[in-house]
Amino acid sequence: MRTKKSFIALCIIALSFTLAGCFGGKMATSSGRGGEVTGVSGKSFSEPTPYGMTRIDRGFLRMGLEKEDSLWGKQTPVKDISVDGFWMDETEVTNSEYKQFVYWVRDSILRTRMADPAYGGDETYMITEDKNGDPVTPHLNWKKQLPRKMNEDEQRAVESLYVINPVTGEKLLDYSQLNYRYEVYDYTAAALRRNRMAVEERNLNTDVAADPNEVVMISKDTAYIDDEGRIVRETINRPLSGPWDFLNTYIVNVYPDTTCWVNDFKNSENETYLRNYFSNPAYNDYPVVGVTWEQANAFCAWRTDYLLKGLGGEARYVQRYRLPTEAEWEYAARGKAGNEFPWENESVKSGDGCFFANFKPDRGNYTKDGNLITSKVGIYSANSNGLFDMAGNVAEWTSTIYTEAGVEAMNDLNPQLEYKAAKEDPYKMKKKSVRGGSWKDPESYIRSAWRTWEYQNQPRSYIGFRCVRSLANTTSGKQKKGKK
Repeated sequence: MRTKKSFIALCIIALSFTLAGCFGGKMATSSGRGGEVTGVSGKSFSEPTPYGMTRIDRGFLRMGLEKEDSLWGKQTPVKDISVDGFWMDETEVTNSEYKQFVYWVRDSILRTRMADPAYGGDETYMITEDKNGDPVTPHLNWKKQLPRKMNEDEQRAVESLYVINPVTGEKLLDYSQLNYRYEVYDYTAAALRRNRMAVEERNLNTDVAADPNEVVMISKDTAYIDDEGRIVRETINRPLSGPWDFLNTYIVNVYPDTTCWVNDFKNSENETYLRNYFSNPAYNDYPVVGVTWEQANAFCAWRTDYLLKGLGGEARYVQRYRLPTEAEWEYAARGKAGNEFPWENESVKSGDGCFFANFKPDRGNYTKDGNLITSKVGIYSANSNGLFDMAGNVAEWTSTIYTEAGVEAMNDLNPQLEYKAAKEDPYKMKKKSVRGGSWKDPESYIRSAWRTWEYQNQPRSYIGFRCVRSLANTTSGKQKKGKK
């Protein structure tokens, strides 16, 4: 009997150690504290600075132009708002960085084809089970290197990604195949009370009886490739059925539109940029252009996935990469003093006559600031937040839809106006806010508060983007601890 009791006691002790090891926190006890609630402790996550990004601490902004624009006579709405902290790319995304995305998509297609029986069927390019031999969702094995010397099947797989120009005979990468598929879970929509699966939880007013037959309609985006290889995007409207209704699927062709250099400028000789700007390594450190709002979002999704694969167990704390909101962009551009331009004074050049940004200083004279088109990122001084080229060089996509009301329609806390336009929506519903002005714009357009727009599927030779990432821990080190 004593042996049995001892065994039970040992089991209880072992269980307590097991629980402590699993949860990693301080074990709650009723002794030593007089039964008082002392809280749960745990190891906090210290987020390292993401490569190439700078931290923008939370703060306050008077958003918009406080005085009427002298050039256009246009009054921009003004509002006092507050934004939380975030990480922001120090520079605009470069050709080199975007090429990494393009090459990743190309190589993922190549690996998938080499695993296809039609191209030799080398199954080692795919992972279908875990280390214990249990089946998993098939995914690419990036640890397996592409062969330097290829057999006939592997060579056919490579050749399938290229086309021959029938006129010049030039071998070209078939950009039409470079499609990236990604999924985004809409946590905000899933959290809305109206979307609860339990009908009685949708309305907390106990005077209103829950209707068990209530039907809640949801909208979700999906996409697929048709039999002719074309991307088909659809927005599905259907009754709420479960958590999968908030998973949106997108397929985006990722190759930038290099023809924007000739399509944006009529009666202009820009073939050099068409053929060289993205492909020539000489332009690697220049901002990528010809990228639509949709492609910029695809890059953010890929960058997030790429990061998470390189992190360990703490990946769950890291926030996704995304485009900045219009408010975040202006707050970051104005710098710590909230200036009209990213620099400290209202002039666009220093006392020595050096310009602070790459823009069009004079009518028809693009070279007055030392550049003809875009310039290498980061050659002008950073603002007080450590950000380069927040004025000029290229204008930048934001995540915010464009409306004339602008900030007047926004909340004063982390403001955002978001609308996922469906394919069948009127084209005017697909305008997205663009900020910062570009190499082709006059002084008025490069002010931090100036607002303009472009359609989400329209590539331009003067629009690029940079990414942001919400802080995993937004508490400020400068904040004093309050007393209870």
